[in-house]
Amino acid sequence: MRLTIKMILIGLIALGGFQSNVSAADKAVATVNGKKIGESQYNQFITMLKQKNPKFDAAANREAVINELVNREILFQEAKKQKVDKDPKIAYVLEQQRVDLMVKALIQKTLTKDPVSEKQLKQLYKDKIAGANMQEYKARHILLKTEDEAKTVIAKLDSGDDFAELAKKMSTGPSAKSGGDLGWFRPNQMVPPFASAVAEMKKGTHSNKPVQTNFGWHVIKLEDSRKTEPPKYDDVKQQLEGSINQQRLQDYVKKLRDKSKIKIK
Repeated sequence: MRLTIKMILIGLIALGGFQSNVSAADKAVATVNGKKIGESQYNQFITMLKQKNPKFDAAANREAVINELVNREILFQEAKKQKVDKDPKIAYVLEQQRVDLMVKALIQKTLTKDPVSEKQLKQLYKDKIAGANMQEYKARHILLKTEDEAKTVIAKLDSGDDFAELAKKMSTGPSAKSGGDLGWFRPNQMVPPFASAVAEMKKGTHSNKPVQTNFGWHVIKLEDSRKTEPPKYDDVKQQLEGSINQQRLQDYVKKLRDKSKIKIK
């Protein structure tokens, strides 16, 4: 597979975080006005291209990649000659990129210094499973603009009207076309007032009073419920690690804030 122009441009744009410093021991793949382009730069560029396209053939495209690195270096040298970095807007962007890079490096250093242990992950998994509501519900609903409209619908249902047909005629929600069918869902997938109302209902019944949420007024019919198995540890391990690291980062920032003199105006 040959390197496409589109892929070259994507690679060039991706070089925003590209390491341009070359050590004396780094083998040169090319030079531009005496400036060496190192093998390490070439390899880093190849890695980025393979991340975008795992089937990318580095060997077949070696010359094209090197030429793209040459083009980049030529443009960079010309930008320096024209003092592009002295433009206030460009200088500001460069400074912000520098700040972002240093912040990311500090976060990585802080988190990797004390990695999350398997024991911590398994304890968090145990705690989450213990407190999780593994109940699922299958329900329909009719969404209305006012409480009075919802009460009218409940009266019709009490008189024997079909829920799905009423939903098609009267619901303002996107599920109206399917008779208000919401399928299976867990409580945390719904806004709290809706989830609480469903949890108190009996299978096959409809709500006897309107349920208000920020979307409007709901009349709900619970069609079925079931218990589900919790996710396996290995399937959520990465999410658990992210959760712990997020909390550690928040604690770290708070610690730094507590030691800092901050004035918000």
